[in-house]
Amino acid sequence: MAESEQEPSPSAERGKTVHGELANAGHRVLGSDDAEVEAYLEVALDAPAPTRAPSDPPPVAATVPEPGVVAVLDFGSQFAQLIARRVRELNVYSELLPHDTPLAELEARGVRAIILSGGPNSVYDEGAPKPHASIWSGRLPVLGICYGAQLMALELGGDVLPTAKREYGPATVQITQPEGLFEGIDREQPVWMSHGDSITRIPEGFTATAQTDSSPYAGLQSPERNLYGIQFHPEVAHTPRGKDVLRNFVTGIAHIAPAWTSANFIDTTVTEIRERVDAHARQTGSDGKVICALSGGVDSAVAAALVHRAVGDRLTCIYVDHGLMRKKESELLRVTFEANLGMNLVMVDARERFLTRLAGVTDPEQKRKIIGDEFIRVFEEEATKLGQIDFLTQGTLYPDVIESTTPETKTAQKIKTHHNVGGLPADLRFQLIEPLRYLFKDEVRLVGAALGLPEAMVQRQPFPGPGLAIRILGEVTAERLDTLRDADWIVIDEIKAAGLYRSVWQSFAILTPVRSVGVMGDGRTYANVVAIRAVTSEDGMTADWAKLPYDVLGKISSRIVNEVPGVNRVVYDISSKPPATIEWE
Repeated sequence: MAESEQEPSPSAERGKTVHGELANAGHRVLGSDDAEVEAYLEVALDAPAPTRAPSDPPPVAATVPEPGVVAVLDFGSQFAQLIARRVRELNVYSELLPHDTPLAELEARGVRAIILSGGPNSVYDEGAPKPHASIWSGRLPVLGICYGAQLMALELGGDVLPTAKREYGPATVQITQPEGLFEGIDREQPVWMSHGDSITRIPEGFTATAQTDSSPYAGLQSPERNLYGIQFHPEVAHTPRGKDVLRNFVTGIAHIAPAWTSANFIDTTVTEIRERVDAHARQTGSDGKVICALSGGVDSAVAAALVHRAVGDRLTCIYVDHGLMRKKESELLRVTFEANLGMNLVMVDARERFLTRLAGVTDPEQKRKIIGDEFIRVFEEEATKLGQIDFLTQGTLYPDVIESTTPETKTAQKIKTHHNVGGLPADLRFQLIEPLRYLFKDEVRLVGAALGLPEAMVQRQPFPGPGLAIRILGEVTAERLDTLRDADWIVIDEIKAAGLYRSVWQSFAILTPVRSVGVMGDGRTYANVVAIRAVTSEDGMTADWAKLPYDVLGKISSRIVNEVPGVNRVVYDISSKPPATIEWE
């Protein structure tokens, strides 16, 4: 068993996942972007634990969606998540599962089709991941992509050998069997390749369906055995008809109806939450009260809206204003949740508390710990005032689950500990409601729009849990926060005015600890340097710097220097991720 799959010893236990298994704490992953309670449960573990009843139940998982599932078995491909997302775009539910999940377990989860992802290994590598042999039985249709297709060929009696010429990047495929996977697709297609091995002989009973100059078997199939394979990647944008290939497999070959929609998700989720809270209230004689920490971000906002639709006034939302948010965000949150949606909203002004504790602190990790600790203290104080609380709503997303390498997704690469999945204190006194646990970020936005949340909230760019504290390099003070807030407002204002906000993953200002010489009017200045960061990305795991038009950058720079006191220079960050990160701290 690989290290990332081992369960920690009891002595090392820091908490449990929402499924009740031991948590894999110790790393941090890309997760939901809200500055809400789950963002700090991990970093606040050193704070004194509150008094909790020993009989409080452990966290409870959300309900697995209904049958009609496409399972993407993960062999380590950088595109594995993208395959699942592309299937979801066909309105069919898909989830990422370990590469060796047995057929019986897949069928028990309601899986009706299997996709084998690509992967970085050669099929001949020592310890190369292989699927459970039961998936070749023909009971469910299987589509192998790249490494998955090579595994299919090798495991069933074909040959796979290293190629003299590795195919990486754009290629042209000739389709030789236009039915099945390639129904309705022109015989010559541009595709994206990424492989060093190729299938040189297909197994008995298979036929070739596509080829390239370097790969005689760029596609293969055995319809009688429900098995299909392609050497190229249909999930990436560089394969223009790739989505049609996936559609032909999912809705054509597997006959799965496209029923995974925002409306269906909302109806099902609201019903499940209501039934669960009502059942708990009947069993315990409680009121079934629920709390949710709001930040104004899309994850907590959508989670709260779903729970409110299910339980109404039994939900209380708590917003801890730590003074580290962007300009006008608190006002937007109050208007949306209190005035427009009629929710019970508690807004706590804790700005002075946070600033006092952050005074003199410059280390970014220390900032995070302080913010986390203070957030938990404030949140616990407010929750206690509400009396007996039974449930805590969290905005956990599907990438949080995948990347935290919980036992349900053991093949994912662990990059960092996730605050939602892998860092819950063992003595957490609430049961958890995680209505977004099976959604990707783009799906959360669709659900938010369907629930009637304002576009400014639904389409909000990701924002770090510790807020502006980690976009101020050095000490966080009220004056420096005001400077950064004003500069950041101008960045967003101009990018929106240029019609670029939706096409950029994140755009923001950073207040550096650097001062530079300048000339303003007839006088010499020695003032702050503000850096601008704007990136494009699919999911935040990798990112490229945004090629903003020069006139937009010019307007941003001119406005910041002229409108924000104490700033005389603006620079633009042109680093990609990797090697840099999106945030500076």
